[in-house]
Amino acid sequence: MNILILGAGEIGFYMAEQLAARDHNICVIEANGAVAAQVSDKLDVRVVTGNGASVSLLEEAGVADCDVFYGLSSSDNTNVVAASLARALGAKKSIARIHSDVQQDQWLFDFRSHFGVDYLFSSERLAAVELAKYIRNPDCLVVEEIARGRVELQQTKITARAPACGQTLRALPLPARVRVGSVQRGDVVRIPDGDDILLEGDLVTLFGATNLLGQSSDLFRDPGSRHEEQRVVIFGGGEYGLALAQMLEGGRFRTRIFETDSKRCDLLSRLLQKTTLIHADGSSLSQLREEQVGEADFFVAATSQDEDNVMTCLQARDLGVRHCVTLIHRADYADAVTRAGTRLGILGAVSPRVATSRELIRFTVENRASTLVTLSGGLEVMEFTIGPASPLAGQSIAQVPWPKGSLVVSLTSGSSASVPAATDVLQTGDILVAMVAPDARTEFNRLLA
Repeated sequence: MNILILGAGEIGFYMAEQLAARDHNICVIEANGAVAAQVSDKLDVRVVTGNGASVSLLEEAGVADCDVFYGLSSSDNTNVVAASLARALGAKKSIARIHSDVQQDQWLFDFRSHFGVDYLFSSERLAAVELAKYIRNPDCLVVEEIARGRVELQQTKITARAPACGQTLRALPLPARVRVGSVQRGDVVRIPDGDDILLEGDLVTLFGATNLLGQSSDLFRDPGSRHEEQRVVIFGGGEYGLALAQMLEGGRFRTRIFETDSKRCDLLSRLLQKTTLIHADGSSLSQLREEQVGEADFFVAATSQDEDNVMTCLQARDLGVRHCVTLIHRADYADAVTRAGTRLGILGAVSPRVATSRELIRFTVENRASTLVTLSGGLEVMEFTIGPASPLAGQSIAQVPWPKGSLVVSLTSGSSASVPAATDVLQTGDILVAMVAPDARTEFNRLLA
């Protein structure tokens, strides 16, 4: 594929490196001449120096033959304008990086449609999603966000005295927009129907809004094992720490943030409603002791300094914190810390580069539907967009002859996204996410053709 990447910073360089290794034709646009020279020396890619939001420069870079355009610079405005221009000038897909506060505003204003951009994302939010997975599920069952974060996938095991144990799916009092996507019993995984009976030990995959899943999860646990409020300490109130705290505010978490910058503390206090701000140095052992950090369930280091993050996690672990998770900006370091996690006492390490790359590389898959995540048993969570010539447009969810072994779990239409109801009508441009079993893949793709 012909791919244009605007910006050769931390995210852009890593994406260029990863995509070039997959034998794509890469052209990097970088405004800084020195940075552009470094990219040219280190990677086997074409480099164009200049303003990526310039029509003439985009034409020079080959935008007319571009399959995917990535706006990955540090400037929201440059990324969105360049991605919009690239789409208008012939790029088949355009993706733009924005900051987390702008991404939140997408639910107030449809930036994608307004600017003609296929996808807007925040690398800070993607990294925060990965950090939140450890906190929501320290037992390492799957947790994923889909539909721009409005729908969540969670896996949970049914315990012996759970209200759901021995019941059919049809009998469960699940909220209207929560779906059981799959049930795994032993090595057998299936997409169930309403008459399937749940048994102790079954691994259930649920889809729904985060707050609805929190209410539903009690159905699958023993009555006396309701999750108590979890105590979370975040070291660093920057973009990553803020995005993580915002995700946790809707759940059963009591969150505190250590931030040294007083002005940043003031801003955080206005943006966060249920989070306690501590104006102190979170890398100071005496400060950690004074704030009784050792009693926390989770300690998350989310500053821009990898060394501080790792060392502060080690201090927190020594003080008695149950689980430590850290942000590591260098992908190779993050992998090393994760592998050594047992010895270090760190549950996991997240790299923004890796989190972003995992999200964006799916746009280079030339299938009609792209795979978001593959679960045990080969079940795939697949995303596809209803095109202008699709036979699905104008039909309700119930009217579409979905293949046996597939289940629609998310519908994004304009600025709204949720688990769909049977009566929801599909429109051109809607984005669907479906759970698809291996033996249903061929028929499912045929339906989309």
